[in-house]
Amino acid sequence: MFRKTFALAAFATMAFATAAQAGDQIRIVGSSTVYPFATTVAEQFGKTSGFKTPVVESTGTGGGLKLFCAGNGPDTPSISDASRRITQSEIDNCAANGVKHVAEVVIGYDGIVVAQAKGGPKMALNLDELYRAMAKTVPVNGKLVANPYKKWSDINPKLPKEDIVVFGPASNHGTRDAIVDLVMDKACEQYPVIKALAKGPKQVACDAMREDGAFIEVSENYTVTLQKLLAMPSAVGILTFSYLDQNGDKIQAATIDGQVATYDNIASGKYPLSRPLFFYVKKSHVGKIPGIKEYIAEFTSEKAWGKDGYLAEKGLIAAPDAQRKAEAKKAKLLPDVKL
Repeated sequence: MFRKTFALAAFATMAFATAAQAGDQIRIVGSSTVYPFATTVAEQFGKTSGFKTPVVESTGTGGGLKLFCAGNGPDTPSISDASRRITQSEIDNCAANGVKHVAEVVIGYDGIVVAQAKGGPKMALNLDELYRAMAKTVPVNGKLVANPYKKWSDINPKLPKEDIVVFGPASNHGTRDAIVDLVMDKACEQYPVIKALAKGPKQVACDAMREDGAFIEVSENYTVTLQKLLAMPSAVGILTFSYLDQNGDKIQAATIDGQVATYDNIASGKYPLSRPLFFYVKKSHVGKIPGIKEYIAEFTSEKAWGKDGYLAEKGLIAAPDAQRKAEAKKAKLLPDVKL
């Protein structure tokens, strides 16, 4: 994240790495969603392993993978956290820069929530209503038009008579990609006028967010969104379940398709806005940067990512038992990712 300060942060990090004799400490970048989990594991690892505590930075999923794929040098990250799966274009970028062997591990699940300040109007939304609140163009009477909805009640009279204000993730967030996949694309495909479009125009019609002030991009971390919600109780913000879990005294979540964002509903897939979380390992650094295998072993241990592990206290939704077992095996063998 941190679009405005990204270049400065990257420069500062490189300067830090040089000062600290780059290559003797694991460097981790990526998703702000995964950041608290990676940081917690790093702190535990630093206390108990005998290795230096890894340096963990919240750069956003896309920004993290860009740094990760920049090369194999000791000043480049060894691990990139992600709140969505790596894309083929990112794999190709890695390969073009000599990063030809990358391993993938699914660490668990998280839910995306539509949050409001406590005391604001309680919302019960479905995917279509959320799509129509955020989309730049929407179908009306069989035609695609500029989004005409000003208030939530314009979409559905049962919703509050409040102006639509959605604080949502900017395009550098993995959460933005997840919203597009889980909300925008699913909802817009039901409309014949959109189904009939060619692939390119269809993608634009489904994925483009409105630019009239109703959808406000937040490129910084979720703390900024929280501050905006507290200042504007009638607004909603797109956050993660883990952030809701840690700030339940300040914010509440709307129901989506009648489902409440709870640990059990996300773990079972009942809640419609659940998604897997990942980390990616630069295999060329394994054996060269001290402690990578040991850090991965700590992260994928039952005491960390299990149902009763210490990451559950931070809001991580544990993957099903069989999946955890399979991912733990992958974490030991580190096979190349295959899309």
